[in-house]
Amino acid sequence: MPELPEVETTVRGLARFLEGERITRVTVNRPDLRRPFPADLVQVMTGARVTQMGRRAKYGLIHTDRARTLVFHLGMSGRWRIDPAAPDIHDHLVLETKEHRFALCDPRRFGSVDLLATDALGEWPQFAAMGPEPLGPDLRPEHLKVALSGRKQAIKLCLLDQRIVAGLGNIYVCEALWRARIHPRKAGGKVTKPQLARLVPAIKEVLEASIRDGGSTLRDYAAPDGELGYFATRFDVYGRTGEACPRVDGGTIRRFAQGGRSTWFCPKCQR
Repeated sequence: MPELPEVETTVRGLARFLEGERITRVTVNRPDLRRPFPADLVQVMTGARVTQMGRRAKYGLIHTDRARTLVFHLGMSGRWRIDPAAPDIHDHLVLETKEHRFALCDPRRFGSVDLLATDALGEWPQFAAMGPEPLGPDLRPEHLKVALSGRKQAIKLCLLDQRIVAGLGNIYVCEALWRARIHPRKAGGKVTKPQLARLVPAIKEVLEASIRDGGSTLRDYAAPDGELGYFATRFDVYGRTGEACPRVDGGTIRRFAQGGRSTWFCPKCQR
């Protein structure tokens, strides 16, 4: 699944060509993805000017001058293609401007497209209960201290809870916990203040590094221009079972199942 850096990379790629432009044509090639396309999607978006691109957690936002925002989720395999050389059978939504064509390609159809009132985005159920953005100013050690207080659940699982931090996924939680030297099984409520002081910048640093590298290309994700992200070549622990920890004083990377997902960590570095 495309994670936050992949969505951010997508939004930035689209913004280069779409911000400030008027949508001249909208084509919907099937009735639904994970859920039906909005009934008024074509009517509202045709002729609308894109005022700004944005992101909330793993959702991309296309704001328009009609006080409506198109909200997209890439699901498991979705991606936007800019000026594709040829149509694809999985191009389910196509937006056109005077100069460019933007095709939302989603072979598995686990993605979604919604059309919401821009001034009420925060009230949408998917957004209403979300915690702060991990790259925003509201993610601070103090926030995590309060949010994790008394929690017996493992810190790894707490960080995947969108109510605590919005948009964090498995890859980046594993990597951030390694950078912060925190054991993924440690109870959230027992993570110390010094550890939280390391964890917050670790989360931001690993996400920002991945965004600079264009994301982590796993399976079929690619940026809108077709470029493949290469942060996966820089993982410190994720997917590195049995390899030596990158730290000089480290041990051997191990993997175990946690909350239905794989967790990678260094038992010597992370306490």
